[in-house]
Amino acid sequence: MLPIREGFIVAGILFTLGVVGVLVRRNLLFVLMSIEIMLNAAGLAFVIAGTRWGQPDGQVMFLFILAMAAAEVSVGLGLVLELYHQFKTLDTDAISRMKG
Repeated sequence: MLPIREGFIVAGILFTLGVVGVLVRRNLLFVLMSIEIMLNAAGLAFVIAGTRWGQPDGQVMFLFILAMAAAEVSVGLGLVLELYHQFKTLDTDAISRMKG
C-alpha cells in the first residue's frame, strides 16, 4: 500500500505536469492529454484520501472523474477534428486568430 504522503506527492507532481503541459504546449492534442493527466491526478488524490479513512468515497469520486474525462475526450476530439478541417492545423496560436 502506498503511504499517504508519497501518494499525495505523486498526485501533486502529476497535476503540476498537467498544468505545465496546458500552459506550454501549442498543440491541441497535447493540451487535451495534459487535461487528462490533471484529472487523473485529482482522481488519485481522492482514492488515496478515501483509503486513508477506509471509506469508498474516494473510489466513487474517481468513477465520476472517469465519466467526466470520457465526456471531455469525446467533445474535445470532436472540436479538434472540426478545427483541423477548418484551419488545417492544430496550433493554438493559429486557431486563436479565428474571426466571427
